[in-house]
Amino acid sequence: LMGRIDYSWFREFLIGLIIGAMLMTMPALLLTLFGVIRWHVNEISFPAFMSGISVMGSVVLAEGWLVRGCIFQRLIDAFGEWPAQLIIAGLFLLTHLNNPGMIGIIKTLASINIFIASILFGIAYIKTKNLGMPIGLHFFANVVQGTILGFGVSGEKEVSIFTSIVTKAPDWTTGGMFGLEASAVGLFILVAITGSLYFWYPSKKI
Repeated sequence: LMGRIDYSWFREFLIGLIIGAMLMTMPALLLTLFGVIRWHVNEISFPAFMSGISVMGSVVLAEGWLVRGCIFQRLIDAFGEWPAQLIIAGLFLLTHLNNPGMIGIIKTLASINIFIASILFGIAYIKTKNLGMPIGLHFFANVVQGTILGFGVSGEKEVSIFTSIVTKAPDWTTGGMFGLEASAVGLFILVAITGSLYFWYPSKKI
């Protein structure tokens, strides 16, 4: 079964966590090095912190099992991998349209990023033949972006360890209130990671 949880699932889940962390820490690091953002450490309660993480985890887990554990697999069987990828990416984008902060150039960048992110999650599933990596990737990208670094997560603000303070810079550099997933530097890192996973990560044999 594609959804079976075993040693391989947890291994790919861990790799997904690492990739998800890279997806958000790398653009944040670049923006910091170029002086676009600086950081403030917040005082937060542990229960509030864990509550935010559990909510994110529940949403990502439900989306992963439903969309890539069921719908995506049926679409692959019916139409093939890339038509299925495009259909799911389109649906994923529709669920994020008109979120807070999605206006102007940010809406364009966010739409491109979200579409490609869905392709990345799909590649993670296709390469590994289980849901561990796409779930881990999606979950920890959200946690690092929002709960740790203090950016918006698709326009929603979370209780966070850090607050990112933006210097005088246009919103397209940071994604504005929408989050790093609507930034130009975030798009660059996303494309690089998606390409690397597609071309160089070994595919699991069925």
